[in-house]
Amino acid sequence: MEMSNKALVAEEIAANPKVESLEMEQFHQKSHFWGRLTMWAVIILSVLLPLYLSFVVGYHPGWGPIVAAFIAYAAMVGYAWVIEPISYYPTLGVSGTYLAFLTGNISNMCLPAAAAAQNTIGAEPGTKKGEITAALAIAAASLVNIVVIAIIIASGSYLISIIPSSVQATFQFVVPAIFGGILAQFAIKNPLYGLIAVITGIVINLTPIIPFFRGIICIAITITICLYLEKVKARKKSVA
Repeated sequence: MEMSNKALVAEEIAANPKVESLEMEQFHQKSHFWGRLTMWAVIILSVLLPLYLSFVVGYHPGWGPIVAAFIAYAAMVGYAWVIEPISYYPTLGVSGTYLAFLTGNISNMCLPAAAAAQNTIGAEPGTKKGEITAALAIAAASLVNIVVIAIIIASGSYLISIIPSSVQATFQFVVPAIFGGILAQFAIKNPLYGLIAVITGIVINLTPIIPFFRGIICIAITITICLYLEKVKARKKSVA
């Protein structure tokens, strides 16, 4: 009975695309509701301990060090507060973006998990299928991550002690390797755009530009060049 109901729903969606659009709109509404609710809950919980230590226990360090630390931190990663949500959104979608920024580890866990899942089932980033795939992949990766973290916390010191120092020295290359894999996964579909991104990144990082602006400039230049090439292709097709 349940399978027949699912089949009827699938036939109704296939016959009327508006039904699918309505379903996604409702899904996005619920994603926004629960996403905002959980994000604000985490923000409140995150500041409760510092507020307690500062104003109840009396360990407040003074506003000077707090402001100085914030400015120093913002100078290093402040661009990511704007660039990451914009650049990751096409792959993660609405629900995936909420999940990824709630759980953290976006660049080295959530984004690779979403991209790998989409590539496995042939879902294009930015589509409805791609968004659902990304949300499920991030949720699964987050659950696995929690289990792994729990195990490491319980036996972390022992595990680190038995890992050779030569292996530990390679940990710093894990994140660049992940980004390299993601680049290859997307660039293989359009090698020219991948080459443009790599060349742009190398040139920008070799120039004496403030590190804060390098990521923004790389993304802006790469997108501009790729959009221009797409327009050139469209013009050639229209002429032909």
